[in-house]
Amino acid sequence: MREAIRLSLEKMEEGAGGPFGAVVVHSGRIVGRGWNQVTSTNDPTAHAEVIAIRKACKRLGTFVLDSCELYTSCEPCPMCLAAIYWARIPRVYYGNTRRDAARIDFDDQWLYREVSRPIRARKVIMKPLLRNEAIVAFRVWSEKPDKTPY
Repeated sequence: MREAIRLSLEKMEEGAGGPFGAVVVHSGRIVGRGWNQVTSTNDPTAHAEVIAIRKACKRLGTFVLDSCELYTSCEPCPMCLAAIYWARIPRVYYGNTRRDAARIDFDDQWLYREVSRPIRARKVIMKPLLRNEAIVAFRVWSEKPDKTPY
């Protein structure tokens, strides 16, 4: 956890992005480090947890991190939480809470509310388009004998 906190402070002070850091640990050693790089890379998905997960997956040669733990300087936002679930990380330790983050203008509560709304009630307009053409890829996938399920 101290490494995640150190990264959050150091990289924020260097101008890499917001005050967030994260590390993925496997068998007692750090296999992925990440820090917020949203503003320095112009990438809204470059959150500390996502970066740490990407690096850990690359280093371990897998997309499943079910034998790892994640330490993050702040309670994960909805996007990072989804990435944690997709990576199948079973345990997360965090420093600051989402309420602490909201107090310094990193308020994710609106996003938690938004994703729980029905599609038609969301602020982002979402409309189905060309489903009959798109479904072909799903049919091919379902019949593909050499697929790697995930």
